[in-house]
Amino acid sequence: MTKKDIKIEDEETLNETPLEETDNQAENSENSEESENAENAEEKDPLEVAQAEIAELKSQLLYKAAEFDNYRKRTLKERAELILNGGEKTITAILPVLDDMERAIENGAKTDDPAVLREGMELIYQKFMKALEAQGVSKIETEDADFDTDVHEAVAMVPGMGDDKKGKVIDCLQQGYKLNDKVIRHAKVAVGQ
Repeated sequence: MTKKDIKIEDEETLNETPLEETDNQAENSENSEESENAENAEEKDPLEVAQAEIAELKSQLLYKAAEFDNYRKRTLKERAELILNGGEKTITAILPVLDDMERAIENGAKTDDPAVLREGMELIYQKFMKALEAQGVSKIETEDADFDTDVHEAVAMVPGMGDDKKGKVIDCLQQGYKLNDKVIRHAKVAVGQ
């Protein structure tokens, strides 16, 4: 080997050595970081970790409790408002009927014809029934109906009506009404015995 060959070989060796050392240093630094992280994790007291977790859970619990309390207060306020103003729609629908009644009273003093007064009363009644029907109110049918304790209230039993009238509604003493299929007043009826 000549000096030139030795120099080239030495340069290659020199060049290779720092690369290998650099790789080894990088591996060593990674290993040392991992061991430091493991040591830090081991160094943290489990009691402190648990206390931190408890503090976090307590803050979450307080937040949820406050949120639920606000929800409860809001729903109570909405319910109270609904109770106070729930009949507004119905009253608004009935007010035109009240206006018609007032006009009928005023005009009733001007006329003595009972037929005119009766016709006016019937028109007001029909308008009132339409307003109630628009709100979901309907009459309970009683004419020739079978007695039903869900919608009828028997106030009298009429004997001697025959077998075809037994258990049937004979007469309606007070009309019953439903609001959206819920009975709000039972029909008071006389039933055949």
